[in-house]
Parts: sequence; C-alpha cells; structure tokens
Amino acid sequence: MNFGFRAPNRGPNANPDALATLVQKGEVMGFNIVSVSDHVVMPKSIDSTYPYSESGASMGGAETMELLTILSYLAGFTSKIRLLTSVMVVPHRPAVLTAKILSTIDVLSKGRVIVGCGAGWMREEFEAIEAHDFDRRGAVTNEYIRAFKELWTSDDPTFDGEFTSFSNIHFEPKPVQKPHPPIWIGGESNVALRRVARLGDAWYPIGMNPTYPVGTVAQMSESLSRIHAYAEEAGRDPAEIGVAYNVTWNNDQEATTLPDGTRRSFTGNAEQIAEDIKAFGAIGVKDILFGFDKPELSETLENMERFATNVMPLTK
Repeated sequence: MNFGFRAPNRGPNANPDALATLVQKGEVMGFNIVSVSDHVVMPKSIDSTYPYSESGASMGGAETMELLTILSYLAGFTSKIRLLTSVMVVPHRPAVLTAKILSTIDVLSKGRVIVGCGAGWMREEFEAIEAHDFDRRGAVTNEYIRAFKELWTSDDPTFDGEFTSFSNIHFEPKPVQKPHPPIWIGGESNVALRRVARLGDAWYPIGMNPTYPVGTVAQMSESLSRIHAYAEEAGRDPAEIGVAYNVTWNNDQEATTLPDGTRRSFTGNAEQIAEDIKAFGAIGVKDILFGFDKPELSETLENMERFATNVMPLTK
C-alpha cells in the first residue's frame, strides 16, 4: 500500500518554508505521495453546492496558490515522493498549455507526476476565470483528457474536437513516464464512474460524498463493480484500472460512528486503522491519501509521524 498526504495551497502553512519542510519530512517518514488541490480564485459569493459536506456549504477564505506551480516547486525539494493533482479541475486551463505544464513537471521531477482529474463543482469560479460553459464541464473534461493523451504519446499530435483542436505542431518534451503520467479520475457519481472506465488509469474517490457515499468497503465494492461493467462495455479490461482512495476524516485519537452505530472506517486506534487499510486493499485499493492537516505545521507533522510510526508498520 502507498500512503499520501496533502500539501496546502491555502491557509497558514501555504508558504514556501512550510511547504518545503512538509514534503521533505514526509518523504523521510516514508510517505509515497503528496497531493495539492485546485482552485484558481475564490469567488466572494458562492451559491454552488459543495459535494463533500452534508450542508453543501463550501470552505471560506480568499487566498489560494495555483496547483501546478506548487507541484513544480515541491518537485525541487524532493527526489522520490510522487506529485498528485488532487484533483485538477480539467476545464480550468487550456488543454495544450496544461498538457505542456504537466509534461514539464514530469520531466523536471524525473517521472513523478500523477494527474488526478475532475470536472469541478463551483460555477462561480468557472465564470470568474472564463472557463468553458459550466454546464458542459463533463464533456470538456473528457475531451481534454483525450487531448492530453494525444499530445503526450503522438509524434505528430493532431486533434479536432469541440472544445480544443491542434495540428502541425511539435510537442516536446514528452513526459518521462510512458505512455504518459497515470490519470486518476476523481468523483463518485455514475458519470464519473463511466469516465474512469473509459479514460482513467485509476479511480480516485473521496469517501465523504453524502449523495454518492463510498466510505465503506461494501460501498466501494459496489461502485467498483459498476466501473468494471462500464469498462467491459467500452472494450477495456477492468484489470487495467487501479483504485486509489482519498480519506479526509481519519482520526487516530478516537473512533467515530456512522448513523447505524458502526465504527467509521479509518477512525480508532492504530490497529483498527491498519485493519481498515488491509480491508480496502483486499478490494484493490493500492494508494490511500489521508488528511493530517492542522493550522500549525508542527501539529500536521506530529499527525504524520504518529501515522508513520504506529500505523504503517502494521499494514505490511
């Protein structure tokens, strides 16, 4: 099992020194992946429903640093840890430019980029940055991912789509990873599951979506069965599609319970969390990202160190 943590793009630890310290110490602790989330601007007024809270209310705040710039910065302070966009809102940036930036980071990091992809949820942000029509964001995402693959793999990249087109260009350097950096598809809805089946190298859900919950092994298994069925419909071998998982509610200080009274996965003592990791691993999960974030950098590092010391050894 590979384990990961988040690097902030906002808040008190979103500064050069804290970010460098966080990734360097995380790499030494044995974490395999660092992730960064994606916002370009934060609108002052947000009516869009945030999909990962019961209330639908989004996070507040104004400041946010740009995802791909942060990943490039982190690459220079590390040598082994993989660099995950978690997740990049694909329609936010032009397809060719995005593919070039990701390819460049993969070259500079010597092949450590993972491209987590999503279609986005905040209409107001789409409008503020003049992205494509929010209501067509799924179609844009699908087309852009296909365009990325063409640019990353073809010696004569050519694409004629509804939202992006290119031909008669050189696109170099290509990514170090072949055929291209892994593409992890975020999302839990049926639309997202079909995107995984057709375009993804792995499914990368968050377990806390109240509309499409995948917080238990049983819920994950049911969604995986649908992905496999969709993959077969699309002519793909389901075995080609990996599974990663984003855990945002982990708590190694006390167990919390679900409405039915059962313990929530990834909460409790080290032994219980290790057993949960093994149970999710048994259904195909190979990579798990945890939320260790605290306002103080020292607290975040303490949470990471405790996990690395107490939980990681129990999963081997």
